[in-house]
Amino acid sequence: MILAIVSCKNNETKAKDTTKQPNIIYIMSDDHTSQAFGIYGSRLSSLNPTPTLDKIANEGIIFNNCFVTNSICTPSRATIISGQYSQANGVIDLEGEVETKNQYLPQEIKKLGYQTALVGKWHLTHQPNFDYYNIFTQHHQQGSYFDPYLTESGMHYEPFNGLPNYEGKQYMGQSSDVITDITLDWLENKRDKSKPFFLMHQFKAPHDDFEYAPRYKDYLEDTEIPEPASLYDNGNNGSIATRGANDSLIHVIGSSVSKRNIIRNMGMRIWSTEFTKRNNPDFDTTQADGLDDKEYIHKTYQEYLKRYLRSVKGIDDNVARLIEYLKKEGLYDNTIIVYTGDQGFMLGEHDYIDKRWMYDESMRMPFFVRYPEKIKAGTRTDAIINNADFAPTLIELAGGTPPEQMQGHSFKHILETGEEPENWQQSTYYRYWMHMAHAHANPAHFGIRTKKHKLIFFYGKYWVDTDNPDAEWNKASWGNRFTMHTPVAWEFYDLSKDPQEMNNAYKDPAYKDIIANLKEQLVAKRKELNEEDGDKYPHIQKVIDAHWND
Repeated sequence: MILAIVSCKNNETKAKDTTKQPNIIYIMSDDHTSQAFGIYGSRLSSLNPTPTLDKIANEGIIFNNCFVTNSICTPSRATIISGQYSQANGVIDLEGEVETKNQYLPQEIKKLGYQTALVGKWHLTHQPNFDYYNIFTQHHQQGSYFDPYLTESGMHYEPFNGLPNYEGKQYMGQSSDVITDITLDWLENKRDKSKPFFLMHQFKAPHDDFEYAPRYKDYLEDTEIPEPASLYDNGNNGSIATRGANDSLIHVIGSSVSKRNIIRNMGMRIWSTEFTKRNNPDFDTTQADGLDDKEYIHKTYQEYLKRYLRSVKGIDDNVARLIEYLKKEGLYDNTIIVYTGDQGFMLGEHDYIDKRWMYDESMRMPFFVRYPEKIKAGTRTDAIINNADFAPTLIELAGGTPPEQMQGHSFKHILETGEEPENWQQSTYYRYWMHMAHAHANPAHFGIRTKKHKLIFFYGKYWVDTDNPDAEWNKASWGNRFTMHTPVAWEFYDLSKDPQEMNNAYKDPAYKDIIANLKEQLVAKRKELNEEDGDKYPHIQKVIDAHWND
């Protein structure tokens, strides 16, 4: 009888524990690409740049096919906070903003009894719809790497107004350390410990220009960083849209590692003291002087990657601090831990830097989740998800139902079973709107990616009709050539045979039927998501109509 009572009591305790709402920590870095992890098996994995993050990932589920819908900071964050694609949430470029009332993710989580918090990079202009926030204010809420200004809930708040420091408090130190200090302080001293918490902890790093903490100055200093072959030979990647006829535009399209792009290349930033004043003041800026082209590319790439990975190391070490706290407080196993980057990043592939492209290194997001109560350790999936799916999934994990206005789909079932549900999406849509922006100079394009294929349409025009003499746009925006129309072209990649996207096979007759089918899927996807151009952007629709059957 005693055994029966004890057994019954243990079952009751177990039942009580499993029904307790889990805490949720959503950790997002800025431009932390999948190549810069151990878990994704890239050329950099042997460097072991992310031991803490890899351990978390291996204790949960890793997504191989998570993609961004628009590879640039503000639109990606708007999609994550709203569960909507760019046209639905109104944020198609860096000048977009999300009103407080349209921040559906924290709004819905609050309804479920959670205390919500946001720390770090915000970049969506309007006041965050969180119970607590402490966010960067400088540079359109991008923040600065050292001694950043942040504004905290309870302080005066106004939407970004163009001033460098409109309101806030300065914190001393490197930004990754600063926001982790703030998060730990909130967890320990400011949250309501009677409630479950939903915390979005959002690093600035490793966004360019990779101003790492001084303690990492010697990290990887004597290491030879593996290089992508396409850094030196880009094969048949791209089209006249990315290179111009007879390569006539290669010096102005796509910011580069090499000196190829004469307007913006990595050497212009790396071989200056502007971004080493606080972390490596003795840096020798003359190291690349007098080198031939190949030696220059090698030297620039090595320094680029070392700075990038030093920033990543700062993220990994600070995540370790968060994990240490959760374990110390007995919160680790009842906290859903999500890690991602706001998009991918080009680390020299195809001689490109930055993001924006629909090529996989820019489009793919790292994404993994740990929650031992529901997610089996060591799980990995090829299911296609994108950042519009994050919000509905997090809401369901918290016990809620995603609101109807969300366009994304919850993948809670995949998290808990490792299996795709019947009729799960087999493709993802992408669109980059910021035509020839910020001297990175990426032509506007959209496309569709399946597990095996990718189809891209470069339409080469800004979303405002700059040929219209009455049109208005931000002509003071730095480094933009919105008025420059670039060539129109299609690109197709057979990812099953060409995962590095080195052969644009659009004109290969062997793929005629596959391409025709992908175009049909693309038309349907654009209609379904309200991503068509139609009457809203007739100058773009005219290009689409004229070149759809090229």
